[in-house]
Amino acid sequence: MPYPDRDLVGYGPSPPDPKWPNGAKIAVSFVLNYEEGGEYSLTNGDEFCETYLTESGVHPRMQARPARNRGVESNFEYGSRVGFWRILRAFEEFGMRFTSWAVGRAVELNPQVVAAMEGIGCEVASHSHRWIDYNDMSEADEEKQINALIDVVQKNSPSKSPPVGWYTGRHSEFTRRICWKVYEERGLLGDFYDSDDYNDELPYYIDPVACGIPPSPETDKGLLILPYTIDVNDAKYHMTPGFVTATDFFTYARDSFDLMYAEGKKGKPVMMSIGLHCRITGRAGRAKGLRDFMAYIKDKPDVWIATRKEIAQHWRKVHPYKKPQ
Repeated sequence: MPYPDRDLVGYGPSPPDPKWPNGAKIAVSFVLNYEEGGEYSLTNGDEFCETYLTESGVHPRMQARPARNRGVESNFEYGSRVGFWRILRAFEEFGMRFTSWAVGRAVELNPQVVAAMEGIGCEVASHSHRWIDYNDMSEADEEKQINALIDVVQKNSPSKSPPVGWYTGRHSEFTRRICWKVYEERGLLGDFYDSDDYNDELPYYIDPVACGIPPSPETDKGLLILPYTIDVNDAKYHMTPGFVTATDFFTYARDSFDLMYAEGKKGKPVMMSIGLHCRITGRAGRAKGLRDFMAYIKDKPDVWIATRKEIAQHWRKVHPYKKPQ
């Protein structure tokens, strides 16, 4: 079985105390998706160009066709040429850090971004080698994609650090099992975490064996899930219903933060994830929404702005895995 049974119970009415560092009432995880160049494109050998999360939106003429679309291509290029650097400058200015879901092919085409992110203390994590749908790919080919991503990020990392976090997005039903296999073979399971779920506001463990992973001493340590989000996510600018202006994004992010922060003060701290894309929030009119939110939370007490690797390491220390009986 590639997936365990669905869990609609979770922590229920009594979630564990995450015991965030220094008594923080909320952990904030910014995530920057670095995808530009890894999308569907004839230049990557695909049979059609990208139609998902583009500036052109969704309309009858926006179809997957066997032809290059320079409108789409150049909007993605804006993300790597301009948007990435605008977002990076904002994080550097505010003294905050993010985790990047980095696509291997995108890094190959603009390798300097890895050093730039690491240079301000950000985490470069995994978004597979291509930004595509993996449902129709063979397990063997998907395994090659996972290995390729790890290789290209590690090659371009000044510290030669491998990516330890994983998020595919449009994953196959076997992605989780294949990731485990690759990371185990590379000896990287120690800090490995998975973010391909959206079902909680706190990290949690699942039994790897329930995902079809063969039992071993490593499976006895559990598979740590750090849930991601699609709601506080700038992808909503390209979805219906969604955000239109930077004020929409800021208002939704602020309101989400305010409620979570208040709940944390009452004894139920959680983790807030915020998803960003270079070609989306990197546009000036949208970047203001991000900057306004960063300014809003910057001086609030008891807020832990952390990379996902830091959150995973903290959770393992405070809440070690307990194997189901």
